[in-house]
Amino acid sequence: MQWLSFYEPVNHLKSVEENVWIADGGITAMAMYGVHIPFTTRMTVVRLNDGQLWVHSPIAYTPELAAQLDALGEVSHLVSPNMIHYAHIPGWAEHYPNARTWASPGVRERAQGQGIDVWFSDDLGDAPPEAWYEEIDQLRFRGSSVMEEMVFFHRPSRTLIVTDLIENFDPAKVHWAYRGLLRLTGVVAPHGQAPLDYRFTFRGRKKQARACFEAMLGWQPERILLAHGNWIQHDGTAALKRAFRWLD
Repeated sequence: MQWLSFYEPVNHLKSVEENVWIADGGITAMAMYGVHIPFTTRMTVVRLNDGQLWVHSPIAYTPELAAQLDALGEVSHLVSPNMIHYAHIPGWAEHYPNARTWASPGVRERAQGQGIDVWFSDDLGDAPPEAWYEEIDQLRFRGSSVMEEMVFFHRPSRTLIVTDLIENFDPAKVHWAYRGLLRLTGVVAPHGQAPLDYRFTFRGRKKQARACFEAMLGWQPERILLAHGNWIQHDGTAALKRAFRWLD
């Protein structure tokens, strides 16, 4: 039984805005609640002013996708945005050994616990590094007792880039037997948000999360790119407010 449909075409760059692309990948599964829960995957690519490519949450490496990236610029930054989005970085780093690999909070420990061999050259912090601070802003979304996610904002295109803080699955792409579970966790489009289990980890710590959310609102995004489900093409600030209604 196929629980999810692909966001086709897969392993193919799709233009979002000038110097911003996404590539949808295959289905991955994560062990949760004693079962393996399927997720669609997506990475975001930004071409910096110097021609270097910034790759957020890489999907599985394929030679065809790599060739498309090579036509745009040099793959220079491979970014893990949170501790459960990193597994495909080694495959890309093998083919782009000069690329810097960026670690999110807790990802090294997570990888070690999962037995995945991945090496990170740099750590992401509260402020963007010199490599992209002129174009991409970032913050560490705090408040969760389990996982802190790095959030990014591409200023020239007013594009917010998140990972699991907003999941927004297209109901038409979800098998009916799985759709009910996704509705229960609150991640079905157009009302996507962080999944219920992730939201629970902010209990007693919402003050920190609200401060991060207000900083994101200050960016006034026009669009929101995310790893799982339909991305937000317009009116991103209004969508951001809806997605974080659980902080009220």
